[in-house]
Amino acid sequence: MRNSARKRLHNRSIKSRLHSLERAYLKLLGAGKKDDAAKALQSITSAFDKAAKSGVVHRATADRKKSRLAIRFARTKS
Repeated sequence: MRNSARKRLHNRSIKSRLHSLERAYLKLLGAGKKDDAAKALQSITSAFDKAAKSGVVHRATADRKKSRLAIRFARTKS
C-alpha cells in the first residue's frame, strides 16, 4: 500500500472519530445532561488537540471548533 493511501485512511479514521465525538456531545447537550456533556467536552477537546498536533486538522480549525463547542456548553441551562 502506498504511503499516501495509508496516511489518507489513518487521517479519515481520526476525522470520523472527531465527528462522532462531536455528534455525541451535541446529543448530550440537547438532552440536558450537563455532567456527561462536560466529560464529553473534555474528551473532544483532547481529541482535537491530538489531531491538530499530528496535522490531521489545522490548529486554527481545532481551536475554533473547541471554542464553539465550549460556548454552546456555557449557554446550556443547568
